[in-house]
Amino acid sequence: MLFQLFDKTLSTLLQRAHEILKTTFGFQEYRPSQENIIDALLQGEDALVLMPTGGGKSLCYQIPALVRDGTGIVVSPLIALMQDQVDALKQLGVKAAYLNSSLGYHDATAVEQELVNGELDILYVAPERLLTERMMRLLDNARLSLFAIDEAHCVSQWGHDFRPEYQRLKSIHTRYPDVPRIALTATADQRTREEIISQLQLEQAKIFIDSFDRPNIHYAINDGANTKQRLWTFLSQNHADDAGIVYCLSRKKVDSVAEWLTDQGRVALPYHAGLSSEVRQENQRRFLREEGVIIVATIAFGMGIDKPDVRFVAHLNLPKSIEAYYQETGRAGRDGLPANAWMAYGLKDVITLRQFSQNSNANDTHKRVEYHKLEAMLGLCELVSCRRQALLEYFDEAVSAICGNCDNCLHPPQKWEATEATQMALSCVYRTEQRFGVNYIVEILLGKENDRIQRNGHDQLSTYGIGKEFSTAEWRVMMRQLIALGYLEIDIERHGALRLTEKCRPLLRGELSLQLRKMEKQEKQVSGKKGKQTVRPQDEALWDALRSLRMSLAEKAGVPPYVIFHDSTLQEMLKERPLTLSAMSDITGVGEQKLTRFGKQFIKEISKYPLSELLDNNLSQTVNETLMLYQQGKSIDQITKERQLTSTTVYTHLSAAIETGLLDVKEVLELDEQKYDEIVFAIESFGEDKEKRLKPVFEALEGVYDYGLLRCVQASI
Repeated sequence: MLFQLFDKTLSTLLQRAHEILKTTFGFQEYRPSQENIIDALLQGEDALVLMPTGGGKSLCYQIPALVRDGTGIVVSPLIALMQDQVDALKQLGVKAAYLNSSLGYHDATAVEQELVNGELDILYVAPERLLTERMMRLLDNARLSLFAIDEAHCVSQWGHDFRPEYQRLKSIHTRYPDVPRIALTATADQRTREEIISQLQLEQAKIFIDSFDRPNIHYAINDGANTKQRLWTFLSQNHADDAGIVYCLSRKKVDSVAEWLTDQGRVALPYHAGLSSEVRQENQRRFLREEGVIIVATIAFGMGIDKPDVRFVAHLNLPKSIEAYYQETGRAGRDGLPANAWMAYGLKDVITLRQFSQNSNANDTHKRVEYHKLEAMLGLCELVSCRRQALLEYFDEAVSAICGNCDNCLHPPQKWEATEATQMALSCVYRTEQRFGVNYIVEILLGKENDRIQRNGHDQLSTYGIGKEFSTAEWRVMMRQLIALGYLEIDIERHGALRLTEKCRPLLRGELSLQLRKMEKQEKQVSGKKGKQTVRPQDEALWDALRSLRMSLAEKAGVPPYVIFHDSTLQEMLKERPLTLSAMSDITGVGEQKLTRFGKQFIKEISKYPLSELLDNNLSQTVNETLMLYQQGKSIDQITKERQLTSTTVYTHLSAAIETGLLDVKEVLELDEQKYDEIVFAIESFGEDKEKRLKPVFEALEGVYDYGLLRCVQASI
């Protein structure tokens, strides 16, 4: 009887959770794992959740906090995350607040009173504040629904964001043993997972591991030569107007790149610890609330940033680990729309990171871990196979199929037989007694005449000048690859001298052959090229209008635009064009609060841009650009001139609409019945193969009719 009662109560709670999912957050269905995680918390169980950025981690604790009695306490390491989340929750009608150092005494006291009075659904708290005796006394007097520990990888000393105060969070379990806990992170290898469980005493917790795959992100890694120009080419070709993040290793480089991008005409703002807190906050505010802003930052920026429409993350230096790379690139495309993770790295990055590691105050064990993490990162960079496969395998997720959405899949790198060249390089390192760095070794291989080489007598070596068939850049790439593959290592204590490893012996003896990745050619400079579009040409006017309305509402509310609606929600409005509140309520991301507050305004805007039957299609962008001009009453000649296309191409575009029944072939071509029948007869005389029969048709009709015109008739039958 007791079990049946519990089962009925749980069923009621789960039903309530699903109602909140729809009415408050505007989603029809849970994403994978969300329902099971919420179920566990509603039953009072603990949970450890590994879910990729953009996978919906927040809902896993927000919904149970709203269903269970009391206030949900969310432990978050960053002020920016708290403010973003609270702003978004308030827009949804949730009673949320935060306690951190940005609040003055009176504001903080007011929040504390709301907590004790039971007036809050969710409260965000920094870990160091949570652990104070004052905060603990407040919690003792409050009704608590759950504890959510976000960014739980910060507990691990092996992690890339280690925070000592996180290890003290185990005390909340001792003090509040009956309050369920959920620890969440987007990045954790097996070792880090074990430490999270141990440090937070989650041995009895249910463990939920989602796929780490972010299929909407395209991964690409480039050589680090001419970095700025490569970055500009990437931005011009893909993200001419998009918001994104550019990561650099040093503050000096951040300032330099931000200034350079500004000179190129982009809105680019720096972010690093050397700037005043006022400047950092203002630059972050602009990044969150304005459209198309690029933030150029050190790795100090980004954790907890809840901006869903970051279309790219670019690294101009090598991240120190795959975990760091995955988390930083994961800040792109949180809305599920296409995004890019782009990186340019070079030999200097490897040397710099090795120096950082060797010069750190960490113990030898920690340094060894850092060394192996950097080795894994280098391996990912020099990979010639699918990058996504390697990335997921690093997190113990086996994937059999290649992704088709990384640079190596789309443009398989060329390899070359490099055994002889690498033997030259390794032999030169050996003959110079492993005392010199890359630049000097390359100068010897190229036979450079300078005082240092002559003074050391290295112009007498057998390896002097034997590598003239390769350029300096090519030798540097080879050296980088040999380091990444473990044939050479860098002796930081001897100012970056190259040292042979045991692995190179069979290569030097000729017992092993080696193929290396070919050096990439520098892309040609581009200017003013428009980025890839995610909106159809016929939707652009409405898209701009919806974004403008969203910006206006966001400014009035004092929140970032995505807090009103995500881009993905606006794109669904474009597709569905809802003209009633009922239809609007079916749009993903439109819950009851937002429907009430914004529904009529967006419906009014949509009604101003009716879509004709001709343009309500799934045809390509270029076809629709032609159809828009045709709908305006322009002739084939006028369309040809305006679009700078041949008449054959224009007719081919129109044939796509004819084939789908959107256009009448006779209205398009203005052919009399006799000519039309003549063409139909000729087409039908040459069998069923549509691709091959037009040439004989063209020839049979003595070339009187344009190929595109014939394609239009073909489409009609």
